[in-house]
Order: sequence, then structure tokens, then C-alpha cells
Amino acid sequence: MVLVACGPYTTSDSVAYEPLADLIEVIARDRPDVCVLFGPFLDAKHEQVENCQLLGAFADVFKLCLKTIIEGTRSAGSQLVFVPSARDVHHDSVYPQPPFVFPELHKDDKARVHFVSDPCTLDVD
Repeated sequence: MVLVACGPYTTSDSVAYEPLADLIEVIARDRPDVCVLFGPFLDAKHEQVENCQLLGAFADVFKLCLKTIIEGTRSAGSQLVFVPSARDVHHDSVYPQPPFVFPELHKDDKARVHFVSDPCTLDVD
């Protein structure tokens, strides 16, 4: 089973990531083999981003988002594929986009977490 989701993963009035929490629950419940997650993960068009109302740096908010996804889906064992968006405020807005860099990735997750470029070709099984 392949699950595909597209960001943004926030509501228009908050960066608390409530929709992302719902998605993580679905992944934990349904245990898809592969989850392809398209950005934006922190949307450049979000009102709080545009008005500089975030309490942390863009990269820090993004890292927290990734950590939440990776740790929240660990028990499901799903392969996670992260695809950037031109609207990811913390990432390069050039095209083609390079993959995200996340050096904090825990060694136990390296086999199931994949960062790809946009565009990319994904071969599943």
C-alpha cells in the first residue's frame, strides 16, 4: 500500500500541525508500506510565516516537523519519502530542487527515511 500526501500540513491560522497529527494517526493505523510526503512542510505563503510571527527559525520549525513525522511513524515501519516544494520557506527555491538535508536523522531510521529531489523518479518494489 502506498499513501501519498501533499502539504501544507498546517491550518491557515496556526502552525501547530494539527492536520499532520491526523495524518500520523492514519499512518500508524493503516501501516502503509510507503508514504510519499510532498511539501510544503513549512509554507512560505502561511500568514504567520509572511508576518514573521513564528517563535523559532524556519529551519528549526521544519526539523521539528520532520522529527514529529519520523518518530510518530516509527512503529508503523513505513518507508517515508520526503519531496520538497518550491513553497518550503526554509529550503532552496530553485528548480530542480535538491533533496532536504537532515543530519539529525537517527541511525535506526536511515533505512526507511528517504529524501529525494523535485523532480525525481521513485521506483517502488
